Amino acid sequence: MKNIIFALLAASLTLQAQAANYKIDTQGAHAFIQFKIKHLGFSWVVGQFNDFDGSFEYDKNNVNQSSVMVNIDTTSVDTNHGLRDEHIKGKDFLNVSEFPTASFTSTSVNIDGDKGVITGKLNLHGVEKTITLQVAMIGEGNDPWGSYRAGFDGTTSLKLEDFNIVNSLGPASASLEMHLYVEGIRQ
Repeated sequence: MKNIIFALLAASLTLQAQAANYKIDTQGAHAFIQFKIKHLGFSWVVGQFNDFDGSFEYDKNNVNQSSVMVNIDTTSVDTNHGLRDEHIKGKDFLNVSEFPTASFTSTSVNIDGDKGVITGKLNLHGVEKTITLQVAMIGEGNDPWGSYRAGFDGTTSLKLEDFNIVNSLGPASASLEMHLYVEGIRQ
């Protein structure tokens, strides 16, 4: 009998130590992938990708074992200007007819307290590169509808030429800033 109780207790502790799976809440408009890039060095073009999905594993007691995966529909780029969006979707930039998706998969998570770095592989425009995201925990807890949520934000800077996007709008427009706001619902 002692062995059975010990086995059940050990199994219970193992289950509690596993990271929870979260689905990124894109249906409720609680997650965003936004970017900004200088326009010729005179102002900013700000936009977002309207369609994406993903998930993450997270355990606040073992944060550095977390992981994240995001898929982005590059055809959903939106800068609030139709003609510019069509140009961005074209061969000069995203070439969405050939590369309709982008993806990010983490390879390591290093968080101390509420801030840290997530490193992973970004596949964009047919090129896979390692990037880092500076991340911060926004919060976690029960929502009013009976689910448990966790939210993070992240930022990174990308050089367009690293992803074979070589159309030049001048040196001020060689890099863009990405901002991710992610809220996940525990599954």
